Order: sequence, then C-alpha cells, then structure tokens
Amino acid sequence: MQKKENIDNKIIIYQTKDNEINLDVKLEKETVWLTQAQLSSLFSVERSVITKHLNNIFFSKELLEKSNVQKMHIANSDKPVKFYSLDAIISVGYRVNSKRATQFRIWATKTLKNYLLKGYILNEKRLLEAKNHFNELKETINFLQKKSGHKLLKGQEGEIISLLSDYSKTLTLLNKYDKNRLSVSKKAKESFRLEYGFAKNIILELKKDLIKKREADNIFGQEYVGKFEAIVNNIYQTFDKKEFYPSLEEKAAHLLYFIIKDHSFVDGNKRIGAFIFIYFLDKNDYLYRKTGEKKINDNALVALALLVAVSNPNEKDKLVKMIINLLI
Repeated sequence: MQKKENIDNKIIIYQTKDNEINLDVKLEKETVWLTQAQLSSLFSVERSVITKHLNNIFFSKELLEKSNVQKMHIANSDKPVKFYSLDAIISVGYRVNSKRATQFRIWATKTLKNYLLKGYILNEKRLLEAKNHFNELKETINFLQKKSGHKLLKGQEGEIISLLSDYSKTLTLLNKYDKNRLSVSKKAKESFRLEYGFAKNIILELKKDLIKKREADNIFGQEYVGKFEAIVNNIYQTFDKKEFYPSLEEKAAHLLYFIIKDHSFVDGNKRIGAFIFIYFLDKNDYLYRKTGEKKINDNALVALALLVAVSNPNEKDKLVKMIINLLI
C-alpha cells in the first residue's frame, strides 16, 4: 500500500498496491473521515453491510455517534453527507471479514496513528509553553505581593493590582490555547535610536520645567560621570554582530531598569528613568495600543519605577520580563 499526504490541505490519499482502491481521505479535528460509500469501497463489501455495522457500533455504545459522525458538503451534492471518524472506520474494519479490511487496519495502525502522534507531540509542546507562562505569572504574583509591603510603595496597592491584571491579560493563555494559537509573541523593532547627547538635552529641558514648577532643584539630573552614557550605549551593545537586546521592548525595559537601579544621577533617577522610557516608546510610535490607551499608564509607571527602586539585583530578570510583557 502507498500513502500520499498533503497536510496543509488536510487530505491523505490511501491507495492499495494494485491500485484497485484510491481514496481521498479528509483530515479534520485530528482524525480522518470517510463516507459510507468510501467505506464500502475500502472494505469491498456492500453498503448495507457498512450501515449494519455502524448501527451496531453506535447502538452498543462502543463509540458515541455524536463525536464520530459529522455532516460535510461535498462536490456535486446539494445535501450534506455523513462522514465517519477514524475510530468508526477501524471499528467497522474489525467487524468486516475481508482481505481489504485487514490491509486497511495494518495501514491505519502504522501510518495514521503515527501521523496523529505528531499532533499529540505538538499539543504537548503547547501545554508545556502554557505551564511555563503560568509559572511565570505565579512568580510575578509572589514578587508583587512581597514588594507591596515596602514603605516606598505604601498607597500603591491599587496600582500593583492593576499591574498584575494588565500583566496577566498579556498572556491570554487559555484563549490562545483554545484557538490553537499559543506562540511566542512577535516583538517590535525600533525606528528611533536614542543618542546620549540628545537624551542629555531632553533631561535638561525636563529639569528646567520641574524647577519652574518647584518640583526639583539644581542637583536634579546631575550625572555621575559616564554612568548614563554607559546605559544608553549598553542597550545597543552587540556581540558577534548580534544585539544583546534585539527588540524594542527589551531595550525600553532595560533602559527603565538601568537608569533607576544604577543611580546614574545625583537626584531624580526614578523620574528621569520613567520620562526617558516614555519618550523612547513615543518616538518609536509604541506608547499606545490600537485602542488609543497607553500600554502602561502614568500611575502604573510610577508603581513600576518604585518596584525597580526597591528590588534586589537578583530580581532584575523578573522585573524586566514583567515590563516587556506589559508592552507586548
């Protein structure tokens, strides 16, 4: 026997060595489907024999009719035709006493089951991805719970809960899994490159504005020599011509984290970090969702900046991953 597969079109062709039988087998819902006429041809018996066996199979509850029979439209027919699943086909095959039935059982067991196993392995991979995402969400919940008690975050409880809600929505695991779409999200490439000298001028303008509002003094934005410049250069660093942070989200997240955590300035690290983070996203046309709302609103950004400030260095990866997921 031979088989020809066309997985994209979900058709499997079953053909005997002597070419007496040549069937186009529909592949749908991870099983194959045949009509009674095809079953009759396949097993070289009268259609009435097929009908009798199918009725007995469903009457005895060996198989459930609802899940093993479906109506489909076929060419040159004005009415939908009943198709029977692989389980029903094999059950009939075991009841039919013919050489053709034996041939098909051997082929079905070796070939179709192996093909369907590939689908099982793919689903297993998706489930593993889902499990990893759920573990990631669990770690984030634990992290936020632990940090919410810090004195700097007093009064930010509502924003932390909001952050967690927004973060969990970005995963949408169950919905993606149900729709067979669980995959790594595509990440964006930046069109605007942040330059150190340009960024320093932005901070200077921010400083002037805050001093005018009496929300900062003269030490605001004074850089510890080389620190901020190193951060700007760091988000674009490469190794063997490959960027350490290839996506826009990764660059933005690390920019926010490093400015705040590395204390690049004598005063104003959190405010400068948040401002540069927003500016970088805005210049790359990545600050807003398609709905028009900010991906990270102002209050949530304050909470994020405080979380970075009170975090331990060994929690960097958790925070950066959290920021990235909020942006995707």
